[in-house]
Amino acid sequence: MTPMTTCRLCGSTSLADVVDLGATPPCELFLTEAGLDEPEMTYPLHLRVCTACWLAQLPPLITPQETFTEYAYFSSYSSSWVEHAREFVAERKLGPDSFVVEVASNDGYLLRHVVERGVRCLGIEPSANVGQAARDKGVPTLTEFLGPEVGAAVRAEHGPADLVVANNVYAHIPDIIGFTKGLRALVADDGLVSIEVQHLLTLMELNQWDTIYHEHFQYYTVASAQRALHAGGLRLLDVELLPTHGGSIRLWAGVSGEPSRRVTDVLAREKAAGLHELSGYAEFAGRVAKVRRNLLRFLVDAAERGETVVGYGAPGKGNTLLNHCGIRTDLLAYTVDRNPYKHGRFTPGTRIPILPPERIAEDRPDYVLVLPWNLREELTGQLSYVHAWGGRLVFPIPSLEIVS
Repeated sequence: MTPMTTCRLCGSTSLADVVDLGATPPCELFLTEAGLDEPEMTYPLHLRVCTACWLAQLPPLITPQETFTEYAYFSSYSSSWVEHAREFVAERKLGPDSFVVEVASNDGYLLRHVVERGVRCLGIEPSANVGQAARDKGVPTLTEFLGPEVGAAVRAEHGPADLVVANNVYAHIPDIIGFTKGLRALVADDGLVSIEVQHLLTLMELNQWDTIYHEHFQYYTVASAQRALHAGGLRLLDVELLPTHGGSIRLWAGVSGEPSRRVTDVLAREKAAGLHELSGYAEFAGRVAKVRRNLLRFLVDAAERGETVVGYGAPGKGNTLLNHCGIRTDLLAYTVDRNPYKHGRFTPGTRIPILPPERIAEDRPDYVLVLPWNLREELTGQLSYVHAWGGRLVFPIPSLEIVS
């Protein structure tokens, strides 16, 4: 795919720099031991914003097929995310005649709660390995990438959906309009579409630059999301601000209707933060550089004192952080992860070993660098045992914090 010269949403050529994080490998392409002696492809990680529609975006240098055909992320390994999904389903008024479709349904983390209620449902998941995990749990799952044709085929076979859910996927699709048309094809004329995606407002306000990676082709304000939905035949009806992933928006869309007061309020908040004009993006690169300097200073000082630092988690955001900071095993001995798929593999680019979580208790390091900082409340409890030997937790984002 060729570098971006025009906005993928509105076609404007007015793209302004936000931050350049250098060149890194795709964040979910974990290396096997055999792969350590093979070359790795790296791609520019340069975020720009369209000054016509204010969609922040990366060049489409990798394809969704390269990332998602075989995927390393299983949603069910996050207990807080599974609980978030359970609560979402519990709050919905679903009856025996309802039909629910989830796009990017992963391992059935959400639809399993729909199945438990005896409600008809279908997952559409492009990754064969996680889709099979969903089917193993009794969640009917179609292995496909959503587009207008797939949406129309599902509708023809199963009927229109009363509720279409699309969590953590709207940023992952370079063909925004085609994907949105697929959502429109799935949903009934009186149905609803629920989309959860990271909010660019909190990304900017809380300096969450490590959530910029190649899997994410764009980052939304409510303003740019409203335009994307409209381009695909949907109307933004309501918005909720959520704490998930460090700050997300839940967009409620349908075929007809008018935006709620909450939509108006969030649009006003974005405008006040400067995100509907170029000035709101001007200082972001400097804040990124400050986090990088502070984290490297801490790691170098710890190494010179002979103290050990290991990581917790191997998320995509962690790989952006490690690569941009140039962190290798001399500063971070290893990281651990609950997902067995990643055990024995190595982080892309930085090539840090990924081990089972039990290794931390065995080695008793001085510091544990928490890479999925967005799960801070959940992981602080899980890692409380580190304090037993005087170990400390380190959170790098939004600013370096060492917790005794």
